[in-house]
Amino acid sequence: MKITTTGSLGNIARPLVKKLIAAGHEVTVISTKEDRKGEIETLGAKAAIGSIRDEAFLTEAFSDADAVYIMMPPSMGPINMIENIADAGQAYANAVKAAGVTRVVMLSSVGADAAEGTGPVQGVHRVERILEKLDGVKVTILRSGFFYINFLRDIPLIKSKGIFGNNYNGHDQLTLTHPEDLSTAIAEELQSVGNGVEVKYVVSDISTGDEIAAIFGQAIGKPELVWTVIPDEQLKQGMLGGGLPSELAGLIVEMGQGVRAGIITRDFFTNGARITGHIKLEQFAEEFKAAYLRA
Repeated sequence: MKITTTGSLGNIARPLVKKLIAAGHEVTVISTKEDRKGEIETLGAKAAIGSIRDEAFLTEAFSDADAVYIMMPPSMGPINMIENIADAGQAYANAVKAAGVTRVVMLSSVGADAAEGTGPVQGVHRVERILEKLDGVKVTILRSGFFYINFLRDIPLIKSKGIFGNNYNGHDQLTLTHPEDLSTAIAEELQSVGNGVEVKYVVSDISTGDEIAAIFGQAIGKPELVWTVIPDEQLKQGMLGGGLPSELAGLIVEMGQGVRAGIITRDFFTNGARITGHIKLEQFAEEFKAAYLRA
């Protein structure tokens, strides 16, 4: 098969590309960065360097593809982020149609069923709606839980102040996903024929902030580590102090509020809360420990 992937060589795309090449497929990797071209070609793939907002570029990159993998950046620009993500999703859809692609796999997120109250997830909600309208295209939407690896961002604060938490409660249930489980699921879907428009969840484990803190604390030799509920405004000010754009900081705060309200996980639990991934939180704790010791 000829398969075009987005996401350059990120945490999910890199293992995905390797899996597809190992399976004997001809892979084109879209990246916005020219300096990734050599690395992409070293893996055995073809590099397509350009903007995901450029329909002409995307159409060329999708031409002759039997299947396309689509993902959206977590943020696009310092302002109008949701609109920018939706615009890029429309560019993807237009290019899929123009190139005659008949199989699309999209990476989405838990909470994307909701139109509001989910922060940045509202962007992929809108892209899901756009792709669902494509005629004659078999679209599989894979909704991921929160990435395990995002917890690595908490290491500096744990080391400096012994604080680990967010603006939701320690007992709120979280869906968690390992990039390896996600790349495996995406590869399997790209190699399948699809069945109309489908929405599937890729979740490796279910846990809470309290449980995560206990597991990580034990792994790094800090059994006293507990989950800290950070007030919304304090969380926002901390992100602003770290250089995040004001709009993105506000959206991240809103996502935590969505966790507290149960909006983020509502559809997942309503539809059976099926865990399809294999890498559990305790296994990721070893990766967390290694990163903590390196920091």
